[in-house]
Amino acid sequence: MTLIKSISGIRGTIGGNTGDNLTPIDAVKFAAAYGTFIKNKNSQKDKITIIIGRDARISGKMISNLVVNTLVGLGINVVDLGLSTTPTVEVAVPLEKADGGIILTASHNPKQWNALKLLNEKGEFLNGEDGAEILKIAENDATIEFAEVDDLGSYRKKKNYIKKHIKEVLKLDLVDKKAIKKAKFKVVVDGVNSTGGIAIPALLKELGVKCIELYCEPNGHFPHNPEPLKEHLTDISELVVKKKADLGIVVDPDVDRLALISEDGSMFGEEYTLVACADYVLGQLGGGNTVSNLSSSRALRDVTEKHGGTYTASAVGEVNVVQMMKDTDTVIGGEGNGGIIYPASHYGRDSLVGVALFLSHLAHKKMSCKELRDSYPSYFMSKNKIQLTPQIDVDKILETMANTYKNEEVNTIDGVKIDFAEEWVHLRKSNTEPIIRIYTESTSQENADALAERFIAEIQQIIQ
Repeated sequence: MTLIKSISGIRGTIGGNTGDNLTPIDAVKFAAAYGTFIKNKNSQKDKITIIIGRDARISGKMISNLVVNTLVGLGINVVDLGLSTTPTVEVAVPLEKADGGIILTASHNPKQWNALKLLNEKGEFLNGEDGAEILKIAENDATIEFAEVDDLGSYRKKKNYIKKHIKEVLKLDLVDKKAIKKAKFKVVVDGVNSTGGIAIPALLKELGVKCIELYCEPNGHFPHNPEPLKEHLTDISELVVKKKADLGIVVDPDVDRLALISEDGSMFGEEYTLVACADYVLGQLGGGNTVSNLSSSRALRDVTEKHGGTYTASAVGEVNVVQMMKDTDTVIGGEGNGGIIYPASHYGRDSLVGVALFLSHLAHKKMSCKELRDSYPSYFMSKNKIQLTPQIDVDKILETMANTYKNEEVNTIDGVKIDFAEEWVHLRKSNTEPIIRIYTESTSQENADALAERFIAEIQQIIQ
């Protein structure tokens, strides 16, 4: 299935048949449904404004034209940021007092994918109820009413919003520009030939950091798999060592995930981007609460408790993390995939904020990137899945596992997470296919793999 409709938007591959892929007709249909939803929500207003931005992928301009003109056809005013980042659009929505926003990006997916990511008037992802309402409107397009000729929406471009976003980041109290400049960092940046290649070097320049650019041409031709995982990042790892850089910075195509490379070419670890930034923020504030999702590293909990704060785990998904952050008055949170959410800026994953906080931390610590990484608790993850036949009752399996381990610390807000003294396992069912995802973490890779194998065997026994 290459067209995925979910509460957070619509994602699919370019080309092919309508309804099976993200074709022009599908792009128009879902843009119209979203526009109608925003109009219905603001029925007392004469004019609605929606912000649009896109990453650099090849299909971006085509999808953008379709979405923009659909919204104009609905009588909606559109402000187009052009090449942008996900966090830049999120920041722009409230700054421009807009009623919503659409980011055209398939995030870390390969170049044949694109997507419409949908925001509310706060510049935050829609909740489940709102997303479901948009899907309902899309299915019943008789409820979509376009504007008459005199009532068409307006269209204007707004250039240099990434610069405005950078200014907002530099205004943050805990971004220590002086300390970063004094540290005279030399950094290699891999922008995967998307908009991170515009945003991250521009930010580093403002911070007085020497920047060596790798794949920073925003042409949409991704030079490697755009998901910032170790196996895709050999080029930057080699260049960091060769150029004797202090660290490497890697972002995904829409710049909401941040991965770091230490000076010896080793991965700092996506899970540890948030850990390091949280350590800095909590240290500066003298404590505070944190949130990450259930599948993220225990290291964040350890660091939070070291600073006297409380850590809470949310269900998987950015919208769930954000809601839990609001509920627990959190000072920093995010996801273990390198997503930093810093409420002092905005409630969305933001690599620009992550870079600024991390470099402030490194400058204050006066140690190398590798030394900083080695100062944190060391955990190792294993990520697996079990293929199931549709006849198998996944909920029953998860219920059985929760019951079996009821004497341990068990969390059932999203599948089943079982916390043992030294390790944990998280079992959750996929929403789109008959599989159970099995994430484990322990004090060594061998232990994490062994824990996963043990639970796979136990689940298979229940199935038989």
